[in-house]
Amino acid sequence: MNSNAEKYSQLIKSKAKRFGFQSYGISKADFLEEDARNLENWLKNNFHGEMKYMENYFDKRLDPRLLVEGSKSVISLSYNYFPKEKISTLENYKISKYAYAEDYHEVVKEILREMVDELREEIGDFDCRVFVDSAPVLERSWARKSGIGWVGKNANLITKQNGSFYFLAEIICDLELIPDHETTDHCGTCRKCIDACPTDAIVSEKLIDGNKCISYATIELKNEIPDSFKDKMEDWMFGCDICQDVCPWNRFSAPNLQTRFAPNEALRNFKKVEWKELTQELFSEIFRKSPVKRTKFAGLKRNIEFLEKTSDKK
Repeated sequence: MNSNAEKYSQLIKSKAKRFGFQSYGISKADFLEEDARNLENWLKNNFHGEMKYMENYFDKRLDPRLLVEGSKSVISLSYNYFPKEKISTLENYKISKYAYAEDYHEVVKEILREMVDELREEIGDFDCRVFVDSAPVLERSWARKSGIGWVGKNANLITKQNGSFYFLAEIICDLELIPDHETTDHCGTCRKCIDACPTDAIVSEKLIDGNKCISYATIELKNEIPDSFKDKMEDWMFGCDICQDVCPWNRFSAPNLQTRFAPNEALRNFKKVEWKELTQELFSEIFRKSPVKRTKFAGLKRNIEFLEKTSDKK
């Protein structure tokens, strides 16, 4: 082991804390053997639905050394997005908390790049790539291996201190660092997430059938929403937080301190009647910097119309 490994590992963690990351840990860049079987079975069962990109780069998803040549370590980090205030759902459609504000891909990636720049000033140049929910990286697997948390029954990464309302990010680099140890699973016999899911998308512990998931239906699905979702959407127009909201560990979620994650003013003020009148122009204005732009105007309009049609038949 490199004599600087301990020093660099501590420096990276102290820097991560200073840059506002909630948790951080290190894994050795290696082949994810256990995850290879799980991913293969998930794809074979077609639980990824229309997310055909999940079939691509199978080997790279499982071995970061194929993604970043010469990589030796994976630094996993989490960034809190739990809001200071929840958007009212009174006469309003629901939106996942992560999409309340600016697009996390941009915000967290900017922070990561600044952090890497500072590290290079102190360590010297090293080769790395930063990732925030992008590229073929199995984020939860690396975060689990680095000891940040455990994968809950709802397939989200959970920590005892902070629950699960956070983004995951990675720095895959050629620095030799001290790996951390995995933590233990603390879900126990709790089934709240499984029992609360209105579409039964959690088909078994830690296994999600994307075809049944409200988040998938409102974001990833490009075709019409299937009739099987009727009367089960619970007014979610973008994403879904049900399995996280009921998780007992999320009672420890504390509001984030990132000003760029303050809820979008339009989302705070809109009601169902305004959403029904949404235009392309207004969509572009409201969601210009938002993760909601991923579903595009046509997708969000489809979701709203599906919810409207469903509620009319109640």
